[in-house]
Amino acid sequence: MNITLHFELNNIDWPKIAEIFEKAPLGTREPAKLSRAAANSALVCFAKDRDRFIGFARAISDGEYQAAIYDMCILPEYQSHGLGKKIMTAMKERLGPVNIILFAVPGKEGFYKKLGFAPMLTAMGSFQDEDGMVERGYLER
Repeated sequence: MNITLHFELNNIDWPKIAEIFEKAPLGTREPAKLSRAAANSALVCFAKDRDRFIGFARAISDGEYQAAIYDMCILPEYQSHGLGKKIMTAMKERLGPVNIILFAVPGKEGFYKKLGFAPMLTAMGSFQDEDGMVERGYLER
């Protein structure tokens, strides 16, 4: 494996990035919407094995106090080899000394705890697709 991380929005194959979400499996994303979301984010990270896109993450931030990491996803065959840690470490370093929140896929909380994240007691959300959030295990009814 020859894995590199990239933080620019140049030459991105958005259908391939959307495919990572499906294979991860983290649901579906429309490539055009995903491209706009990335363009409106403070930070993006693309993992590549040579020329193949294998992982993605993005963050929003005010640059001073708060940030949120979204869409951390890696192709299944590249999971459990340290790539997630590499992406998250790079994201945290580039975001700087701010509070960072994120959604953890149910069952993956331990991974984030090892990287310094802690469960929140008072997190709340208002969701466009509440049924989907329940279905994926993020919310209880």
